[in-house]
Amino acid sequence: MPSPTDRIVQELADAARVGGRLGIDTEFVGEGRYRPLLCLVQIAVDTPAGGVRIELLDPLVDEFDPAPLAEVLADPAIEIVLHAARQDVALLKRSWRTEVRNVFDTQVAAGFAGLRAQMGYDALLREVLRVKLQKSASFTRWEQRPLSDEQRRYAAEDVQHLLQLAVALQNRLVDAGRLEWAVEECRALEAVHDSRDPRDLFPRLPRVDRLDPGQRAVAFSLLAWREATAAEVDRPPSTVLQDQTLVELAKRRPATRDRLKQIRGLSEATLHRRADGLLEAIARGREADPIPVETQRAPRTDPADPALVVLAETLVRTRAEQEELAYELLASRADLQRIITSWRDRGPEGLDPDVRTLQGWRGQLVGADLLGLLEGRAALRVLDGRVTVER
Repeated sequence: MPSPTDRIVQELADAARVGGRLGIDTEFVGEGRYRPLLCLVQIAVDTPAGGVRIELLDPLVDEFDPAPLAEVLADPAIEIVLHAARQDVALLKRSWRTEVRNVFDTQVAAGFAGLRAQMGYDALLREVLRVKLQKSASFTRWEQRPLSDEQRRYAAEDVQHLLQLAVALQNRLVDAGRLEWAVEECRALEAVHDSRDPRDLFPRLPRVDRLDPGQRAVAFSLLAWREATAAEVDRPPSTVLQDQTLVELAKRRPATRDRLKQIRGLSEATLHRRADGLLEAIARGREADPIPVETQRAPRTDPADPALVVLAETLVRTRAEQEELAYELLASRADLQRIITSWRDRGPEGLDPDVRTLQGWRGQLVGADLLGLLEGRAALRVLDGRVTVER
C-alpha cells in the first residue's frame, strides 16, 4: 500500500506533467563524507488555481519511492527550474538514479538578462521580484532530525518564488532575444555528475607525471583502493590517504609493514587499520600493466601573448557591456590564451574549435571580432571615455 509520502510524490509528478514545469531545490551535507548526503528535497509545482504548491520531501525520515519524480526530471518535455543547479543536479542524478533534462537555471539566466554572474538566489529575488527572504538557517545541520520550524520555513522559501522568478527572467530574455542563448547554456548542466572515477582523478595527483610507468601503475592501484575504501566508510578520501602520501607510496612501493612505517604521512592509526589494504593495493599495482606517461607538446608561447590576451579580454568585456551580458559567460583568460596560441600556430583556419568562446552563441557574438583583432581588421578605440570596437 502506498505511503502518504508516495501519494504526495505522485501528485507532484502529475502536477508537473500538467503544468509542464517543476521547481526543485535540495539541502545536503558534504562535510566529513565521501560524497554529499541528500537531506531534503523541496518541490514547487503550479496549481490549477494559478498558485504554487510546495512540498518538502525528507529522504532521511520518510520512506518513499522517488521514481515518479525521477521520471519527471528525465522528461525533456518538462522544464526543471533550479537556482545554481550544478550541485543539485549531480546529487539528484546519483540519489534518485535518474537523468535531469531541460534544466532552466535562474542563476545562469540572470547573466543573460543584464544581471551579475553568479548572483545569489536572495539577491536575485530582491532585484527581479522585490522579494526579501529571511535566510536564517542556511548553515544549520540538515542531517539532524527533527528539523526545526525555522529550517522548514527556510527550505520552503527556496522554492516559494522560484517558478515566478523563472517566468520573469524568461520574459526579459525573450524581450532581449536571448532566451535561446540561456537555454543553450543551461543544457550543459545535464551532463554534470559527482562520480569519482579513478581514471579521471589519476591525472590530478601531484607529480604523478614524474613517476615511471611501473610506479604509475602502483599509484593507480592505490588510488582505486583509496576511493573504494572511502566510499565504504563514507569518509573524505583525504582522511583515508593523502595525495602526497599516495604518490610517495607509489614511488617507493614498500612490500612489508616495516617498510610502510618509513613512509612519511602514514600515522600509527592508519597503519593499524589499513596496512594490509595498502600492501595489497601496492602488490596489485606491481602486477598490473605499466602506465606510460602521456607526452604532450607544450603550447608554443610568445612574448607578445600577455599583451594580446589583455587586448582580447578588453574586446570581450566591451562586447559584454554593449550586450548587457555578464563577462564571465563569454570567456576566461585561459580561453583567450588558447585562441591566441592556436591562431599563431595554425592560422585562422586552425583555431581551436573546443574553446567555448568560439562555440554557439559566444562564437556568433565575439568570434569574428576576436579573429579580426588578431588579423588587424578590427581595432579598439577610446571614444568619449568608453572603449569601442572598430572594424
